[in-house]
Amino acid sequence: MDLELGLDTFGDVTADADGTRLSHAESIRNVIEQAVLADEVGLDFFGVGEHHRDDFAISAPEVVLAAIASRTKRIHLGTAVTVLSSDDPIRVFERFATLDAVSDGRAEVILGRGSFTESFPLFGLDLADYQQLFEEKLDLFAEVIKGNPVTWSGQLRPPLTDQSVYPPIEHGTLTTWIGVGGTPESVVRAAKYGLPLVLAIIGGDPLRFAPFVELYHRALGQFGREILPVAAHSPGHIAATDEQALEELYPHFKANRDRIGAERGWPPMTRTDYEREASDGALFAGSPETVARKIARTARGLGIARFDLKYSNGTMPHDQLMTSIGLYGREVAPRVRELLAD
Repeated sequence: MDLELGLDTFGDVTADADGTRLSHAESIRNVIEQAVLADEVGLDFFGVGEHHRDDFAISAPEVVLAAIASRTKRIHLGTAVTVLSSDDPIRVFERFATLDAVSDGRAEVILGRGSFTESFPLFGLDLADYQQLFEEKLDLFAEVIKGNPVTWSGQLRPPLTDQSVYPPIEHGTLTTWIGVGGTPESVVRAAKYGLPLVLAIIGGDPLRFAPFVELYHRALGQFGREILPVAAHSPGHIAATDEQALEELYPHFKANRDRIGAERGWPPMTRTDYEREASDGALFAGSPETVARKIARTARGLGIARFDLKYSNGTMPHDQLMTSIGLYGREVAPRVRELLAD
């Protein structure tokens, strides 16, 4: 089976080797260097998250992606994810159509509701409208990407009548995915609009998402749609050995998980929890061989077309991230393809 391999980052504000926290600006510049390396080692996709909080540096992913586009040649560039609920669908399309132009057709967008909600009060939106905002804005975006003049109406913004949106996509349509965290309603919604699906798998055995892939395929059939690709996104880190990868990652992964968990009512993560996720769960951490085998198992079990490794993990230093990216492209990717060819 053919499998694309990509990387995702949320633009975490990182630390240097002695633990000193870097500035947001330096963290952003480092993300650009990480993407350049990803292109050099032959990876297929580089995704940048959107956040509006102190621990993540990137709030305007399209600007960062445009900078990356100017220094890369082949790799596809997108978001992980664009929080459509708190943005304007027309402006999102215009920005990504512009990115598609400057990257010579390499732009993609992954749309989602977002698991963080800081953007809602920041942009004057009511969290009580969380669901309706996403549903209406996705409905409008689905019309815009068709490339025709748009006539649309909803309840939360003024209607549009025969409105053209510029710039148009130069060739074909804008590649648009729906990112979901594992709710059946979100899976069916992606099928309804005929958009490919990205599963955010951040805990437990990745193969537990197989019923969602099956639901997606059934729903596509019921809506009269052709079969579309499914991708998966999971956290991880690669080093020369399993022991090195797990030791390098643990303090950063735990601090990041516990900080977010404290906001959401989760208990602190134990070392046992961490090692269980690495051995049997959704944490793709280890040597190139270990990570390659886990990716191949996931790809076969879910029938996915792309796997994206969320390689950034809290304050993990830039040099460790660069090593992980290099191993992913040079050793993991060819090994995954060998395993899948058997």
